[in-house]
Amino acid sequence: MNEQVRLVPAPLEIAFEAAEEKSGMFEREFQKLSETDEDPIGQWLKIAKARGETKETDPVLLHLMIELHRKVDLLTQIVKNEEPERIELAHHTPIESIGFEHFRIKEPVLKPGKRYYGRITMPLFPKRDMGVWFEALDTQLAKIIRLHERDEKEWSQYVVARERVMIREMKGKKRE
Repeated sequence: MNEQVRLVPAPLEIAFEAAEEKSGMFEREFQKLSETDEDPIGQWLKIAKARGETKETDPVLLHLMIELHRKVDLLTQIVKNEEPERIELAHHTPIESIGFEHFRIKEPVLKPGKRYYGRITMPLFPKRDMGVWFEALDTQLAKIIRLHERDEKEWSQYVVARERVMIREMKGKKRE
């Protein structure tokens, strides 16, 4: 591997499996995890904004109301004991570090050159699962091949946030 990969520590978890035999099932779940299927209230909001129906609305208040609606939906699912359908994936492991196009897992279980499908639970607001297709560069390092558009933005924002945390920690150590 010739390219230089810059990674920062990140406390994430990933569930994943080699894509070869079940790629059709994985692709179906990946599509379900898109914002259209997973978040109908968010999709409604996009349509309302496109029509200009939110012009007179306070954006912060609107965002809070949407998030309250999502929480009520989540509580309803919990009360009814409904869980989103997810494929059981063969491996679960912590992610040690992340970059804009790569991540490194803790366990050396990847096979170089193989394609994988995975789900990463993002600690963002709102907390949710992010579908990801990736290729193993070695037994721990993976290159992200495909994310949904919204997930790409949130992943990049999370990487930047983790870089800022690392910089603050380094500055704090220098002062000691």
